[in-house]
Amino acid sequence: MPNPYIPMLTTVKSIVSENKVNDIKTLELEFKKEEEYKNFNYIPGQFAEISLIGKGECPIGIASSPTEEGSIKFTIKKMGTVTTRFHNCEVGDAVGIRGPCGNGWPIEYMKGKNIVVIGGGFAFSTLRSLVVYLLDDKYRKDYKEITVIYGNRDSGEVLYQDVLEEWKKRDDINVILTIDREEEGWTERVGFVAPVVKEVAPSPNNAIAVVCGPPIMIKTTIVVLEELKFKDEQILNSLEMRMKCGIGKCGRCNIGNKYVCIDGPVFSLAELKKLPSEY
Repeated sequence: MPNPYIPMLTTVKSIVSENKVNDIKTLELEFKKEEEYKNFNYIPGQFAEISLIGKGECPIGIASSPTEEGSIKFTIKKMGTVTTRFHNCEVGDAVGIRGPCGNGWPIEYMKGKNIVVIGGGFAFSTLRSLVVYLLDDKYRKDYKEITVIYGNRDSGEVLYQDVLEEWKKRDDINVILTIDREEEGWTERVGFVAPVVKEVAPSPNNAIAVVCGPPIMIKTTIVVLEELKFKDEQILNSLEMRMKCGIGKCGRCNIGNKYVCIDGPVFSLAELKKLPSEY
């Protein structure tokens, strides 16, 4: 097993600005050692610790799917010192990776079920990973209906627009986009995510709801899903809480007897209800 404290080296292959204000970018990374790439086995929903030598390290969800071979992608919002450094990267720069870390979406448990994917803002990255995986020719037959509900503040914040357009052209996935308030030229839905979920009213029968987004979006969406008769075990959430080391050593992300970085970031609502109320 590789030393979990030592980053593997990668090179920036491409950089894509994802929104109009240019504070969210997707970095595509290639491993310098083929063996390390082959051993980097991850599933949708996991994250990794990515670093710039001498600048710092931070935990970021993996935006690519393991079905997208040859590289790995991270979508990063410029929020602080380290993320700003990542935004200043150029193609060819070296980036360190530790991981993959945490658990992921339970893709085996989800087989044979209808999947309702609910996301908000730039937290859609690990949901992108999941949907790309589900739609892959090798795995699509293992899952039934797929519905994606994705909300943002405005149209300029919608990530992965090319990918979303590809999904909308397919007949085996239902994509519903929404923004918080009306906007000239916008032809999709208008409204917060939770009310839109209530309008769409996905059936809980043989279904799994996958939720990732800002805390208030998650809380309000859970209320709606419960009203729609989704059981606690049918509601999966991807959460963050002060994650730092990624391997359960620093104690920054523990709550009760759980460490978000190793027991999460994916938890069912049934699991969350067993944790202290501060979560």
